[in-house]
Amino acid sequence: MLGIISGTYHNRESVGRVKKRLNISILLLLMSLACFSQSGHKTGLKPSDSLNKQRRNFVIITEGSAAIVGLFALNELWYKDFPRSSFHAIDDVDEWLQMDKFGHVFSSYQISRLGTESLRWSGVDAQNSRLYGSILSFGFLTTIEIFDGFSEEWGFSWSDFTANTIGSGLFIGQDHLWHEQRILFKYSFHQTYFASIRPDKLGENFSEEVFKDYNGQTYWLSFNLKAFFKKSKIPAWLNIAAGYGAHGMVTGLNENVDMSFNNFNRFRQYYLSLDVDLSRIKTNSHVLKTVFSVINVIKIPFPTLEFNSEKGVVFHLLYF
Repeated sequence: MLGIISGTYHNRESVGRVKKRLNISILLLLMSLACFSQSGHKTGLKPSDSLNKQRRNFVIITEGSAAIVGLFALNELWYKDFPRSSFHAIDDVDEWLQMDKFGHVFSSYQISRLGTESLRWSGVDAQNSRLYGSILSFGFLTTIEIFDGFSEEWGFSWSDFTANTIGSGLFIGQDHLWHEQRILFKYSFHQTYFASIRPDKLGENFSEEVFKDYNGQTYWLSFNLKAFFKKSKIPAWLNIAAGYGAHGMVTGLNENVDMSFNNFNRFRQYYLSLDVDLSRIKTNSHVLKTVFSVINVIKIPFPTLEFNSEKGVVFHLLYF
């Protein structure tokens, strides 16, 4: 996604693409959750025991409309300002130490989860809710990739497409095999000093940095212990999480852009920590269950071990 041409940036830059995708994904998430708040307030967000056609139709119309409006807005606010081209592909797999790819997996997984849970709230059976919830995610993100393919400034990214497939597949596979999500895909963020070095690309304030500064992002696979060791006395909500992050990135490749950007050591970071699966906390409140489901995309801060090639093993009392 980062084009380096004759020692200068091409207009196409990875951070902008991922920020765009994540913003729209979250917009879709919020609009879909509005479906619950508007249609479910009288029922306390309690899932229907059988197919409720009114709820199902409302969910389909709301999510479908959100996707269409999001794609239309993306075209009007972003793509129309750049030259069009014939469909073409690019290879950007080596950029940002693959942090942008983890962002695609996260978006795809979460939209699949949301779409499926929304349909099940309306009483759609497990197989159909899983199918159509994942189609929503995969179709939406693939359409954005196709937009990129027809833009002269970007191009269809097969690595992004693969990441989107992995995200949806992670949700579908678990839902089909175990009828539950034993392995959650989560996100956490902490601020870094790199944003102050390139605020135009990495964020000018906290809300922008959350989306744009890869140096502060960590993506987690959070394993529920009780789900794998059912006869144990481990609390049902306790997870163990393995995380991935990266450090020292101010450009996609930190090459041939500006000499002041070339003196940062880029390295990968691996983490081991505990986590909480909020969806497994027992409560009779359907409102609270919905709140837990929304917050469950975030890795809960815990003492954490970090492993990297620069500093070896680092202990964090609380890692965000």
